[in-house]
Amino acid sequence: METKVEGNQLLSRPKWRKVAYGGMQPGYDDNYTDESFLEEMVMNANVVKRDMLKVMQDSVSISQYLCIVALVVCVWTYMLGSTIDVASLMLLDVILLGVGFLVLLTTTEKVSINLLSHYFLNVAFFVSGLYVLAPIYHTLTRSISSDSILALTASLLVVHLFLHDYSGSTIRPPGALNNPTFTGNVSLNASIVASVLIASRLPSRLHVFAIMLFSLQVFLFAPLLTYCIKKYSFRLHLLFSFCLMTVTLGLVFTLQRLLFAFLLGLLVFVTVVCPYWLIKIQEYKFEINGPWDEAKLCFDITE
Repeated sequence: METKVEGNQLLSRPKWRKVAYGGMQPGYDDNYTDESFLEEMVMNANVVKRDMLKVMQDSVSISQYLCIVALVVCVWTYMLGSTIDVASLMLLDVILLGVGFLVLLTTTEKVSINLLSHYFLNVAFFVSGLYVLAPIYHTLTRSISSDSILALTASLLVVHLFLHDYSGSTIRPPGALNNPTFTGNVSLNASIVASVLIASRLPSRLHVFAIMLFSLQVFLFAPLLTYCIKKYSFRLHLLFSFCLMTVTLGLVFTLQRLLFAFLLGLLVFVTVVCPYWLIKIQEYKFEINGPWDEAKLCFDITE
């Protein structure tokens, strides 16, 4: 008799429906799900199959900037050791400035007089400000020991490399809509402070002006130029990166062979080992999607 009553209750119970905010349904628990719950489950729907060569090509940007920072450190070392005189460094500054404007004119599609005058005025104010502040930079760290300066400079360069935006630029390129990221600005500030610390150890104000102009040209404008080159032609970007790596390794080899081995191993690790690891760990990626996921907008809410 009791079994018959329970059967009638099951027959009279309404069919379960999947509702988002319907509350508890009569005859069912709050966490009840029927057999259709897992029918819409999808595994690894958003996993991207990566190509080894493509990942290696993308990692070239990181290796390229590592070489740029290594070149700056080489110039710093030569200046501290009086291997390079001020006239040679000033000539290098002028050459870099001219090459930078040439690359910008070549790779930018829409070049106007207003854009050129804007960049020219900014560079003029930039150079004038550095020349005025050179005496201050020269005596800024006089009471600090050289060992502390070198240790702090090395730490700031590590912070700079760790926070640098390798996919963008420190300056907004012509025609770009997005500004540099916050971490990119922090990275840039770390490189500027490191340049000031090194410049304060040079013998004269003209030395300080020359090395600060060189350092800030590289840290400020080199990411902009490499971004424009990559956007203009990816093959040119790869060729430029290969030449830059060759020149950097050659200079570091003449400076110290232990640093050459370290830099070479770092470039191989970034360009070959890290992409290989990224490809291999994709095999262990397991992602589950289903009706329980949060809804995602397919349009920009600001539009």
